[in-house]
Amino acid sequence: MAPAYTFRPMSPADLPLIRRWLGEAHVREWWGDPDEQFALVSGDLDEPAMDQFIVLAGTRPFGYLQCYRLTAWNTGFGPQPEGTRGIDQFIGESDMIARGHGSAFIRQFVDGQLRQGLPRIVTDPDPLNARALRAYEKAGFVRDRMVETPDGTALLMVREP
Repeated sequence: MAPAYTFRPMSPADLPLIRRWLGEAHVREWWGDPDEQFALVSGDLDEPAMDQFIVLAGTRPFGYLQCYRLTAWNTGFGPQPEGTRGIDQFIGESDMIARGHGSAFIRQFVDGQLRQGLPRIVTDPDPLNARALRAYEKAGFVRDRMVETPDGTALLMVREP
């Protein structure tokens, strides 16, 4: 059986799509200023610590996922096992929200990373983002503790094999 979702490495050709998605109200609500976020996401195309993907359901691109090595930026997460990676993502297409896609593609991606030997995946959603918290919990993440990040207070959530 083919996987439900495909994670295509992001390329410069995807930047117009990313810009559009970042401007959507449901993305802006949690990701913030579209221009600022676009500068960060597009700037990360050349960042060796960051892997970026366009998430597809069948042939339809509908979301963005980034998977990164923990660096000095993530010191608020505290000590983590060597090889731990972090993830962030959003669903860009509004008609794909509240249909179970978030938790399903997160679980599929993280399961694949853990099968490849990663010891732990972490994420740090805004503690007020109930939709994200539910999606992460449905994808097998557990709440760890509140942390301070450059973007403010976040809930560190952890998934292990």
